[in-house]
Formats: sequence, structure tokens, C-alpha cells
Amino acid sequence: MLFGGNENDQGNTKRVVGTYGYMSPEYAMEGLFSEKSDVFSFGVLLLEIVAGKKNTSFYNPEMYLTLLGFAWKLWIEDNIKSLIDPEIYDASFHLEMLRCIHIGLLCVQELAKDRPSMGIVYSMLNSEIVNLPSPTQPAFTKRQCIVSAESSQQSDPIYSKCNTVTLTEMQGR
Repeated sequence: MLFGGNENDQGNTKRVVGTYGYMSPEYAMEGLFSEKSDVFSFGVLLLEIVAGKKNTSFYNPEMYLTLLGFAWKLWIEDNIKSLIDPEIYDASFHLEMLRCIHIGLLCVQELAKDRPSMGIVYSMLNSEIVNLPSPTQPAFTKRQCIVSAESSQQSDPIYSKCNTVTLTEMQGR
């Protein structure tokens, strides 16, 4: 780790700041941060790049999944190629793209201890580590959804919307 730290070093804060969708579960919910918090954010970015979609605005009308949840669903269905943005897909880099998705899923594991360090991520991206471990279900796979009264009257479930709410707490000086 840079600056002489240890990858297990952890800090705690009562004031959590950042963008939901990129924050690790332990930071978003408990204010705990470490190198593994950055690994989580990196994994989200890696999946966003390959998918060509943002985690914070990803929407699939058939299921209330985040981009992470959708990637996991495709992974367990052995259909992960479907995640790759067709605009960047190149058959000559097929294996590298699948490897990036695999590494991205390893980076967004629910528990910090299950995520690789950034040094290991670097080695995996450079193919210095050939056999990658299997990921488990990542954190934040489901989007919280609200079905409005008017949409519940509709016979077609496609009218249901997934709403997001941002809460801002103002504090005086």
C-alpha cells in the first residue's frame, strides 16, 4: 500500500460523503473506510466501463437490479458476454473483457475481507495471476423500488417505476 500503510488499516467517520452506488457497504452503512473501500469503487467503475452503463442510473424494467446485480445475474447464468457494451466489443479482446468483468465482480464483494487488494487487482489485470477465484454475490444487487398507487392500477407491471431519493442533512456552523 502507498505511504507505508497496511491493507488492513481501517478508519472510521461519522460523516459519510460520496456518491451512493460507488461507496462500499461498510463505508456507506458504518462509516468504515480502508483500501478495500477504494477497491469496491474501482470494481464499480470497471463494470461501468465494460457495460457502457452507469451504476447509479442503470435500470432494467424486468427486474429491480443495480448494474452490479445485473452483472451477477448474467455471471451465474453463464451469459456474462451480454454485459459488454456492443460499442466497445471487439472479438480479438473477448477474453480480456471477460477478465475485466470477473475482476470487477471480485472487487465489489459484500465483505471487505473478500475483496482483493489494489496490488492484487493490478496483478490480475496484467494477467500475472492466471487463475482468478470465483466471485460470490456482490453487495448492493437490488435497487429499492416503490410502486405508485397509479402504476399498481395498471395491468402491465412495466409501468412500475424505481424511484431514488437523496436526503441532505443541513448542519449549522
